[in-house]
Amino acid sequence: MPTTVFYTLMALCAFAANSLLCRMALQSGDIDPLSFTAIRLVSGALTLFLLMKWQVKSVKSMTVVDKGNNLSALSLFVYALCFSIAYVNLNTGTGALILFSAVQLTMIGHSIINKEPLRKLQWGALIVAFAGFVYLMLPSATVPSLLPAVLMAVSGVAWGIYSIRGKTCEAPLQATAYNFLRSLMLVPILILLVAMQWHAVSPTGIWLAIASGSLASGVGYSIWYLVLPKLKSSQAGVVQLIVPVLATFAGVVFLNELLTMRLVIASALILGAVMVFLLAKRPVRT
Repeated sequence: MPTTVFYTLMALCAFAANSLLCRMALQSGDIDPLSFTAIRLVSGALTLFLLMKWQVKSVKSMTVVDKGNNLSALSLFVYALCFSIAYVNLNTGTGALILFSAVQLTMIGHSIINKEPLRKLQWGALIVAFAGFVYLMLPSATVPSLLPAVLMAVSGVAWGIYSIRGKTCEAPLQATAYNFLRSLMLVPILILLVAMQWHAVSPTGIWLAIASGSLASGVGYSIWYLVLPKLKSSQAGVVQLIVPVLATFAGVVFLNELLTMRLVIASALILGAVMVFLLAKRPVRT
């Protein structure tokens, strides 16, 4: 159990690092969001592919059983692209809060659409979570810009769809590796769009994007899929809610971002409500 806790914390730190590295690169102007996305996907695909090959080779009885699919790869691409563009104007913690809340709410919405029975407590939690979003976006001096917030929400929805589609994967690490590789078909579009701006990309920006793709994404996802089978579905959902908290404090420590009372209250409402929803998730007697 201690090993599971350790690897779970490592994976969550990697997820939070994605937000921090992206914000760090874009805030400083070391790289543009399209170039960051392209480099992140390429380095992530390479790392995951090498890890997958090592896994298959180390377990001689294991073969490649899941090569992903184009729809999942498209969801992955949309997630990564909107994530980068949104972080040009969003603080680390705010972006992570919107992202992971959108992921969870997308998966919850999928359950509702599929007529999964909900308890009254769960419906109440959804209302509180929605109220938290409304409060976060109410006009004030510290309100997130609308377009970046919408883009981050779209990123979260895309990752939620990717997660939903991945629930039935027999080999999630293999599927993610191949989906990263499939997403590279769209990377040339990004390269063409920023071809005239590559001279403005600094070595620091490139290394931050590589770190995001290889370490925070590639290695981070690998560790997550290692511990995921040892966690209950509700546990997996709840522990991910730690990521916005980690990202917020990382932004305060490394980027001198302000920790506003509005973000603290919105985080408590949204994350607390989603946690209640997940913990209360059990079959309803009819």
